[in-house]
Formats: sequence, structure tokens, C-alpha cells
Amino acid sequence: TMNVEHEVSLLVEEIRRLGTKNADGQVSVKFGVLFADEKCANLFEALVGTLKAAKRRKIITYQGELLLQGVHDNVDIMLLQD
Repeated sequence: TMNVEHEVSLLVEEIRRLGTKNADGQVSVKFGVLFADEKCANLFEALVGTLKAAKRRKIITYQGELLLQGVHDNVDIMLLQD
């Protein structure tokens, strides 16, 4: 079985790697950037599922329920905890 906790912690690392800090010191990354990244593509079998799991755990936040490539490329994924 997939270890969700592990996947979520990898996701946090990738958001830190690809994202930028805003004025409040919060790190965010566009969904399209995350989705198009080769390392992320290799790491996550189900990026959207991992994002949803992380959102449920209040580790990240983003607008909407389901993120789709293309449609939601400009959606900010914000890291809530450091």
C-alpha cells in the first residue's frame, strides 16, 4: 500500500523546492509548475490524490476541490506548516 504520510512529506519538500515565499513567509507554488516538474512526475503516481490528502490534513491549501492539469495550472498551492 502507498504510505500517504510519506507521500505528503515528499510533497512538502517539492513545494519548498519549486515554490516561492510570499510577504507573509508562506511558500506557494502553482499547480502547473508542480504538475509539469519531471521529478514530481516520477515521485508521485497520483499527484492530485496526494494534494487532496495533504489538504485534508491541513498541511496545504488551495482553491477548489479537484485540480486538473491545464484548467487549474494557475492555482496556488500554499504550504500551511513549515
